Amino acid sequence: MTESALTDTLEAPPRQGGWQGFFADWASDQRAFKSATWGKAMIWIFLLSDTFIFSCFLLSYMTVRMSTTVPWPDPGKVFILTIGGTKYPLLLIAIMTMILISSSGTMAMAVNCGYRRDRGKTAALMLLTAAFGASFVGTQAFEWTTLILEGVRPWGNPWGAPQFGACFFLITGFHGTHVTIGVIFLLIIARKVWRGDFESGKLGFFTSRKGRYEIVETMGLYWHFVDLVWVFIFALFYLW
Repeated sequence: MTESALTDTLEAPPRQGGWQGFFADWASDQRAFKSATWGKAMIWIFLLSDTFIFSCFLLSYMTVRMSTTVPWPDPGKVFILTIGGTKYPLLLIAIMTMILISSSGTMAMAVNCGYRRDRGKTAALMLLTAAFGASFVGTQAFEWTTLILEGVRPWGNPWGAPQFGACFFLITGFHGTHVTIGVIFLLIIARKVWRGDFESGKLGFFTSRKGRYEIVETMGLYWHFVDLVWVFIFALFYLW
């Protein structure tokens, strides 16, 4: 009798029908997130909130650009890379975009190797992804330095609408901060993978259960999100 009562207590409650059952499932975490770990559920919630922030920034930028009466600077004339005396419009931006696209590929391969518990390849690919990210931040720093020397400020610029500087530094700076944070975490996790912390189950920050490389997948979700956001910034800010 006691064992039967205990078994009945551990069984999931019957599912309600309709919208009431749908909201009950999500609110009580009975089925919707049963197969997802706490870390994976939280990274999705974080990415959703970050999506709202970037969306607000880009929508504000488009609103400012369409409402200003002063001509908006032509990106092809502002973002120019000079090599050997020849000017190449948007070449630096194209290089930055290719760097991030390549980093998404190496990150995806790192996640795949993590699933296969290939410690060496996982760590190496994460370090390569971090190198791509650091290269992106370096090229962005070069871009910022060039524009600042040419007179671009958050309150004005020599090519037209004064709002251009504020939009540029806010959007690209916020994204660059995300990339920088991602590089730091990639280095931390790659070190833990290389040491075998996920094989031994060593206690510490960002260590999954023994034999699981889920934190690598979580890092991959964050990195792919950062890369996807750059695609929208590239299309709306640099090409429009």
